Amino acid sequence: MLIQIIEDDRDIANLVQFNLMDAGYDVICSLDGNNGLATARDKKPDLILLDLMLPGMSGIDICELLKQNKLTQLIPIIMMTAKGEETDIVKGLSAGAEDYITKPFSTKILVARVNSVLRRVNQYKVEAEKVSEILSIENLQINNIKRKVFCNRKEVEMTYSEFQILHLLAKNPGKVFTRNQIVNLIRGSNHAITDRAVDVQIVGLRKKLDTCSEYIETVRGVGYRFKEMW
Repeated sequence: MLIQIIEDDRDIANLVQFNLMDAGYDVICSLDGNNGLATARDKKPDLILLDLMLPGMSGIDICELLKQNKLTQLIPIIMMTAKGEETDIVKGLSAGAEDYITKPFSTKILVARVNSVLRRVNQYKVEAEKVSEILSIENLQINNIKRKVFCNRKEVEMTYSEFQILHLLAKNPGKVFTRNQIVNLIRGSNHAITDRAVDVQIVGLRKKLDTCSEYIETVRGVGYRFKEMW
């Protein structure tokens, strides 16, 4: 698998490249935004590690442009950010990044994050090829065709929007969604939901799901995700 690093700090890029190659990946590096975008479009790597603060073009702009292009929109992106850049993290996730890691970081943790994201992406690809109407996660079952939810074999009644949010999170375990992403992905003519209302919907979901509510995790300052089952 090919991983692209877009990072202007050569020392960091070299360190990450060494550890990823040691983990068995092929790695290419780009030291500025413009070159990074061009290389991503040309090579179409399996995953991109993207610094947000880059000369030439920001990481947010690169992420948005890649996600707008049908040929590159499915490439998973992990953002590398400095501590405290909460606003940028939200922007990056909203632009389509799969995950983020803050600097300074452990290279072992970084490699583990890369492995985790690639594992999820491959899992999504396999599941997308199957025609399955039921999501079953331990004691929680979600039937998307009949639009029914069961926790510990007991049916849970919920609103249309609550079901949409639960199904969105459950079919993407481990992926962090911002409130704005949730709104955009479930919004339609039958939905009356706003960015701020997402928190209210989540509170309602957790209350109705009772013991199954533990699967919905809050990512402080960012949004929500469904617990990844290892």
